[in-house]
Amino acid sequence: MIKLNNLEETEKFGKFLGENLNPGDVLCLNGNLGAGKTTLTKSIALGLGIEDYVTSPTFTIVNEYYGRINLYHIDTYRLDDKVDVDYLGFDEYFYSDGVTIVEWAEKIKDVLPEEYIEINISSREDKRELEINFIGSRFKKLKEKLYESFGN
Repeated sequence: MIKLNNLEETEKFGKFLGENLNPGDVLCLNGNLGAGKTTLTKSIALGLGIEDYVTSPTFTIVNEYYGRINLYHIDTYRLDDKVDVDYLGFDEYFYSDGVTIVEWAEKIKDVLPEEYIEINISSREDKRELEINFIGSRFKKLKEKLYESFGN
């Protein structure tokens, strides 16, 4: 569990994470409305060298941003449970040369790649608690770095 006490710590964590991600990495962000999924994504984008204004793709489903490493930001909140996610082509993003962030990822859990990072966010005011699950072996070094820098 990583505890972030204010917006500045959340931004610092996200930027650090973005600086340490690699092409092909997939992050799944889960949490209630207003938990900070998009705020975290904005900070990750900065760490990836993206200077564009990052917004939630709630109505467009996918936003693409270009930087040192490209970012594909997917929001599945509005997807109908019956929609065929294979038809939406998410796997093209998952297996791309960029980083893919999926908000509300629990809605498409069945189509996620074999390896990904799941971040479950709970928040109260500006404080956030992150439960991070590293699925697969490709994130071993990243896990060590994160907990060395932010573990409480």
